[in-house]
Amino acid sequence: MPAKGKHRRPKSSTLNRGIAAAGTGGAVLVLPVLGATAAHAAPAATATVAKPAAGPSTYVVVAGDSLSGIADKHSVSGGWESLFKNNRDVLGDNPGLIHPGLKLTLGTKGAAEPQRADQRADRSERDDAAAARPAAAPAKKTYTNDLDGWIKESLDILAQHGIPGTYEGIHRNVMRESSGNPLAINNWDSNAVAGTPSKGLLQVIAPTFAAYHVPGTSLDSYDPVANITAACNYAADRYGSIDNVNGPY
Repeated sequence: MPAKGKHRRPKSSTLNRGIAAAGTGGAVLVLPVLGATAAHAAPAATATVAKPAAGPSTYVVVAGDSLSGIADKHSVSGGWESLFKNNRDVLGDNPGLIHPGLKLTLGTKGAAEPQRADQRADRSERDDAAAARPAAAPAKKTYTNDLDGWIKESLDILAQHGIPGTYEGIHRNVMRESSGNPLAINNWDSNAVAGTPSKGLLQVIAPTFAAYHVPGTSLDSYDPVANITAACNYAADRYGSIDNVNGPY
């Protein structure tokens, strides 16, 4: 009886199982056997698809570059024509004139990045706050300190109070009464003899100035604007308008 022992098949290597001999007239060729059991074959490489860059990016030209080469290398949508179109501001009209150091935009310039909801909300709040703020008061109008400025300021005050008068009518009477001197005074006529001399640009006596003084102007009858407005108020009451006065009044 044969001695008891462990019986096992000799381990065969994967190399042996995958090799067969073929005769070639005296020589033996060792050929790999390709079969359906080639489980140890290297897995096929998985193709990697590059994700498009998020938004425009830039590229700095180096020696030897061309627009077509840059477009191919960076997968620019639309090729070199698109690259040229999006960089006309730096390339000019000739796509062949690029030089080292030139910075090109690889995407489409001016592509607006979509706003996030919180950004839109912030902007809306700012707009609402701006709308809620009271409008700034208009700048105060200024006038020159001369006859032209005094008449223009007087006309604005007269308009606020509904008192008629024009630049020409005021100017004509001022030049006749005082020659444009706001400190003019008449010390020789009947008013002066009565103790109430005519004063200022339109030669107004004190009682008339007090009776026809326009609120918001100076109480000094020598003040050019106060003198004009009081005289125009008196002329409007007596003659309809300072424009109707063509002589002593």
